[in-house]
Amino acid sequence: MEDINNYINTHKDRFINELVELLKLPSISADTAYSQDVLETAKAVKQSLIEAGCENAEICETKGYPVVYADKIIDPKLPTVLVYGHYDVQPPDPLNLWDSPPFEPVIKTTKLHPDGAIFARGACDDKGQFFMHVKAVEFMIKNNQLPCNVKFMIEGEEEVGSDSLAGFLAENKEKLKNDIILISDTGMISNQDPSITTGLRGLSYVEVEVTGANRDLHSGIYGGAAPNPINVLAKMIAALHDENNHITIPGFYDKVQIISDEERAEMAKAPFDLEEYKESLDIDDVMGEKGYTTPERFGIRPTLDVNGIWGGYTGEGAKTVIASKAYAKISMRLVPDQDWHEITRLFTEYFTSLAPKSVKVKVTPHHGGQAYVTPIDSEGYQAAAKAIEKTFGKSPVPQRTGGSIPIVALFEKVLESKTILLGFGLDSDAIHSPNEHFGVFNFLKGIETIPYFYKYYAELKA
Repeated sequence: MEDINNYINTHKDRFINELVELLKLPSISADTAYSQDVLETAKAVKQSLIEAGCENAEICETKGYPVVYADKIIDPKLPTVLVYGHYDVQPPDPLNLWDSPPFEPVIKTTKLHPDGAIFARGACDDKGQFFMHVKAVEFMIKNNQLPCNVKFMIEGEEEVGSDSLAGFLAENKEKLKNDIILISDTGMISNQDPSITTGLRGLSYVEVEVTGANRDLHSGIYGGAAPNPINVLAKMIAALHDENNHITIPGFYDKVQIISDEERAEMAKAPFDLEEYKESLDIDDVMGEKGYTTPERFGIRPTLDVNGIWGGYTGEGAKTVIASKAYAKISMRLVPDQDWHEITRLFTEYFTSLAPKSVKVKVTPHHGGQAYVTPIDSEGYQAAAKAIEKTFGKSPVPQRTGGSIPIVALFEKVLESKTILLGFGLDSDAIHSPNEHFGVFNFLKGIETIPYFYKYYAELKA
């Protein structure tokens, strides 16, 4: 693998230009107005796999957006790595907060990325990260250094819950059969302190609707007598946390996996500067569940957050109206042993009970998934750790993170495979936010590191 750096130096401009072209495609799975763009992106991904030297490339239809599949089987007796990623992206709103158009990629230097960062929606989540694998496999195939088999499964619905993936997995178990699943849809502590994600939180995502009168009302004539759904919704949401930021839903914590003091002490060894954290967010103080540190709050504890709230008149000027309806979108991040179906039920029961008789409440579940923890004594983790140490010159820190990739638990259930989360993004890369970006250093370092994972994994499995 020693000539991987020469290959990167020779082709890095092409790698970046190819990624830029991929980032120009607005593959927003949540908005049907971009359906054709999502499909065009699937075609582009397929073509990139073919050009990398993969075989059997195809766009596999599902009930939703397609899955792009390709492989390179050099010997059925050798172990097989299944690479998972997603080509769909989050909506870019609010557009006015972007410094440059979200689908017109630009490269700019930043304090954390002196070598430059690519600013565009999907740069880090997940086009830039899965594209690292495509280019790493290209190097191994073209230089006859692929030490085991590889399969790619790149989907187009991750940002809307991967609704079609369960059926696809069940129908294609033999096609997708593997020894380990490799995903880069996570991050690491910093470029100086590399880490490997060993835990993901689960997710329950719901939408709530509160209805008052059968029409919008004049706030002078009806104010103080008729129910105001926006006022009611605000009180109901406020009641979901107590003064210690503890979630008040009965039974919510019953199955939360308790982390031992010893493990919490080990987690605390990971580098974390609270002042830098606050400065990066431009906030004066943090907040969260009492009794836990900031890293513990976003890594090992469940949460409940309002992701959007609306109702009534929000246009320019004044309109004295009591809205007939008010809405909110709410996500709950879950930890091991919490079942997202059960949590959704508990939320629905409790939230409905908070409403006064003057309004009607509707809770609509959208999507969710289970939490996941990968063992650090597995061959896959050991191979990833050796690869990181080889290219960064430093052993990685195992780290549980606050994000969710709901399909990881599904992979283990259906494909009976463990997953290694080998991400190269940074928390500051603004995924899901305006000005999302991915460091050029991180992109190229991923391409350099991934071939070593294959090398060490094949050796450990031999």
